[in-house]
Amino acid sequence: MVLEDALQVIQIILSIALIAVIVLQARGTGLGSLFGSADGGITKTRRGLEKTLFQITVGLSVAFIVNAIAQLLIQ
Repeated sequence: MVLEDALQVIQIILSIALIAVIVLQARGTGLGSLFGSADGGITKTRRGLEKTLFQITVGLSVAFIVNAIAQLLIQ
């Protein structure tokens, strides 16, 4: 019971952190950039803060999935 509750709390924290990091990743200035049309199709290299946010997003996503699988195995 305690482990299940701890995993649920961790899952909630991970989901909030993942949402926050995704929102912080600014892809462009307009709605058109969400669909890839704002930059004219030119890809750019991630540098600095953008690269760090991307790496944090990947790490949080992996942790989220691993935690979800752990919750399924414990039930």
